[in-house]
Amino acid sequence: MDTEQMGQGMGRPGLNRRQLLAGLGGLTVAGSFGFAALGTGADALASGADTRVRYWNLFSGGDGYNMIAMLDSFRADNPGIEVKDSTLQWGSPFYTKLAMAAAGNRAPELGVMHLGRVTGFAPGRLLDPWDLDLLAKYGVREQDFNPALWKRAVIDGKLYALPLDIHVQLCFYRKDVLGKAGLLGADGRMVAPTSVDEWFAMLKEARAATEKGLQTIGLWHNDMNFQWWFFVAFYTQLGGTWFSADNTEVTFDTDKATQVLEFLRRHLTDGYAAPGFGGNAGAEQFVNGSPFCWEGNWSVPVFDSAKVDYGAVPLPPVFGRPATHAESHSFVLPHQAGRGGATDEGAHRLAAYVVQHARQWAAGGHIPAYTPTLTTAAYRKLQPQNEYATAMDHQATEPKVWFAGSTGILAQRVGPVVVSSTTGSARPDAVARRMKSTLATLLAMKNPMDGRTAAEGGALA
Repeated sequence: MDTEQMGQGMGRPGLNRRQLLAGLGGLTVAGSFGFAALGTGADALASGADTRVRYWNLFSGGDGYNMIAMLDSFRADNPGIEVKDSTLQWGSPFYTKLAMAAAGNRAPELGVMHLGRVTGFAPGRLLDPWDLDLLAKYGVREQDFNPALWKRAVIDGKLYALPLDIHVQLCFYRKDVLGKAGLLGADGRMVAPTSVDEWFAMLKEARAATEKGLQTIGLWHNDMNFQWWFFVAFYTQLGGTWFSADNTEVTFDTDKATQVLEFLRRHLTDGYAAPGFGGNAGAEQFVNGSPFCWEGNWSVPVFDSAKVDYGAVPLPPVFGRPATHAESHSFVLPHQAGRGGATDEGAHRLAAYVVQHARQWAAGGHIPAYTPTLTTAAYRKLQPQNEYATAMDHQATEPKVWFAGSTGILAQRVGPVVVSSTTGSARPDAVARRMKSTLATLLAMKNPMDGRTAAEGGALA
């Protein structure tokens, strides 16, 4: 099907703005979310351009600079396409704006979402599927992506997200401290522990080589998002599951969950993580000489700029199976009633270009989703990226249900409960049971976007 035919066959979304507002809890009118400032594309095209692509993203800081650089490269190589990019506030505000724009037929041609949120975004109503022929025309094919990652982007047989990267939780380590403690291999890298006992033995030896006043490890023990991400990683290492294949039953294993919760808690009870050094203090302590910290790969530029002698590996496979929490920034096509033609092709071309030119994106710590990038000489020279690129093949992800994904309802409901166990205000076994009860409640809930439960559709690959 060509782009003109595809656009003519779309029709208007089945979810109108009033329904969406009700589903989002009666939020205020679209104008207060800043749609006017984002524009509708009605202003004059830039000189020399004959097509405009409006692109909304959530990248700020270092990621924002890297994205701008890639967009500028695209503009230089494609002068006939004007890219009008807008950066919105990260998190729930971004998704609210994108959803309301799609429901009100004011959506941009291209957007970015966390892949875990796509299932809950009413694919086919608030998102349009990608044209695989157009992607192939510009050099992007399924075989160039990790199979599990691509599968997560497919819903009801159609591709609704084009992965740009995966971003993972890592174990950062100080080479100077671990070298002093005798914990580096012949290659100068950290030797990965393969059991809980080995890991805590490493912490004990590292603590003996650490200067006074510094904790041994920072692990965001009071942060609901990080604690949830760490839980997902280690629960996956144990082979834990969440729901039945048809999403009608909770299969969450409270015994395995308790093992993970006790493991996380032990870092504080054994004195390796100090209660007063939660949050960003863990990274600050790491820069000052603390031997370990668990952080997202986006901390790579921070530690590079601090001139720290460090390395980074996926979270330790203490339960025997490599797995570290992973999410993905992915390009999406917000629903447009008249999608098709030159602007739609321009969106496909832009997304394909950025995905294939992600070398600069990788410098920010993210692992490029386009696997040919990982085998290039330039990528292999990146440190510590070349230490943790294997995380692409060992992703621990949230379940593929509408209430999961970055800053989603699942994290908001379960994350604080995990924190209560890690910090000692609740027993791990009691928290595991509460988590299972919460999962059952969420499984019975209806997605406010379309009024369906997880079992009633929306997550079939």
